[in-house]
Amino acid sequence: MKFAGIIAEYDPFHNGHAWQLAQARALGGAAGGRCHELRAYPAGSAAAVAGGGAGAGGACLRSRPRVCPARALRLRRCRGFCPGRGCAFWLLPGAMRWSFGAENPDTALLQKAARVLCSEAYRTALKQQLAAGARSFAAARQAAVQALCPGSDVAALLDKPNNNLAVEYCKAIIEQNVEMQPIALPRQGADHGQALTESSHTAFASASALRALWAEGGAAALAPYVPEKALKLYKQAEYDGKYTDFAVMGHCELALLRAACAGQAPFAAVRGVSEGLEHRLENAVRETASLPALLDALTTVRYPRARMRRLAMDAALGYTAQTPALPPYLHLLGARKEALSLPGETALPLSHSLARLARENETCAQMAAAQSRASDLGALCRTKPEPMGGIYRQKIIFLTK
Repeated sequence: MKFAGIIAEYDPFHNGHAWQLAQARALGGAAGGRCHELRAYPAGSAAAVAGGGAGAGGACLRSRPRVCPARALRLRRCRGFCPGRGCAFWLLPGAMRWSFGAENPDTALLQKAARVLCSEAYRTALKQQLAAGARSFAAARQAAVQALCPGSDVAALLDKPNNNLAVEYCKAIIEQNVEMQPIALPRQGADHGQALTESSHTAFASASALRALWAEGGAAALAPYVPEKALKLYKQAEYDGKYTDFAVMGHCELALLRAACAGQAPFAAVRGVSEGLEHRLENAVRETASLPALLDALTTVRYPRARMRRLAMDAALGYTAQTPALPPYLHLLGARKEALSLPGETALPLSHSLARLARENETCAQMAAAQSRASDLGALCRTKPEPMGGIYRQKIIFLTK
C-alpha cells in the first residue's frame, strides 16, 4: 500500500501545513496518520513523522521545546533532522513518496543540488571557501556549489531556507540508498522565518512568526492563520497551562550545562563535538548568564547558530556519540483505528507504548531513556510544569475524522 510521507514540524500547525496535507492526499495511496492538531483533516494518503531536534518525542523541536505538546502519529526519530526522521518512511512498507515544501519546487533541480552536496568535490570546495574567509557557513556552502556548477541554477536554490531543507531531504534519499520519490510542493505564503507586518494580508504565515504572535497576543491571535479546529486545540492547551515558557526553558538548559561543568572534560563525549568544540562550549557555559548569550558566544562563521543550538541541547541532555544515529524503533502516537493495520510488517519494532519499545533490546532502551529525558525537560518548561515520566504514561490517540 503506497502513501506519501511528510516531515511534520507543525509548531504550530497552520494553514500552509493544511494545504500541504491536502496536496499529499492528492498523491493517492493509503492513510498512515497525522498530528493531533489535524483532527479535522483525514490523512487519506499521508503519514506524518513528527519529532524534535532534541529527540523529545513531542517535547522539543529543533533543540527547543515545542510551543505546546503535539500528540500525533509520531514515528520515532532521533538526532539528525533529515536521515533520522526520513528513514522512518522507508522503514514502513509502501512509503514511496516523500512530500515537502520548497520555494522552488523543481524536484529535478533539488536532486541535482543534493548530488553535488554529496560529492567529495563539494567537501573540498567548501573547505577552500571557509579558509578564504567566507562571511558565513551558508555563504561558503553556496559559493562552493557555484564553483562546481558555474552558470547553473543550482547554487541559487541555496538562498532560500526551505530549498535547503528540501535539498537535505534529497540527500538523505541518496545517502541511505533507498527507492523513494521526492515530491517538492510550492511553499505557500510567507517565507520561513518571515515576520508578520501590518501589510500582511494573507492566510499564510511562517511558524516562527506565529510563535512570536502567540507569545505576544496569546493563542487567539493565531485565528487568521490556523484552521479553526487547530485553533480550538491551541486555546485549550493555553488554558491548561501547556504553553512553553521559553525563558524558563533557557534557564533550565543552562542549569543542566552548568551542572555538567562540575566534572572533568564535561563535554568531550557529546555527539557532534569536534575540533575542540568541547572547550569552546565549556568556556561559554562558564562565562554567560543566559541561553541567547551562550549561543552568541558559540556562533561563528564556521559554526552556525543552528548547529550550536543542537550542540548545547545535546550537551544539556547528555546525548553522546553512542546515542543511536538512526531510530531503533517507531513510536506511534496516534492514528485512525482503520489505519493501524496499514504499516504492516515494519523493519523496526513499532508500538504506541514507549515502555514496551524500551524492552525490545539495549539500543531501544538507550533511545527511550534519551527520549524521556527530553520529554521531561519539555514538561518542566510549561507554564504549568508537569511531573516526570509523562511520555511513558501517554496513551495512543484514536482519531475519528
